[in-house]
Amino acid sequence: MTKTATQTTQPANRLIPVPEWNQHHPWPPEGGLRHLIFHEKTNGFASAFKRVGRRVLIDEAEFFACVDRQNGTSK
Repeated sequence: MTKTATQTTQPANRLIPVPEWNQHHPWPPEGGLRHLIFHEKTNGFASAFKRVGRRVLIDEAEFFACVDRQNGTSK
């Protein structure tokens, strides 16, 4: 099947704004996320956070990949 100009593709990873994270996942709470964002350069989570202006978006798949790396269960 070929794609037409009107068809769009979704990004491979869902990007979730910080305030909406807990609508999708129970952990971590918003305050915990903000702590991870504040210390992202030293805690290994920098690749999970994307910035658009002042807004911080969480790359859902990369966030859980970072969690797995922290726990030593990377696939």
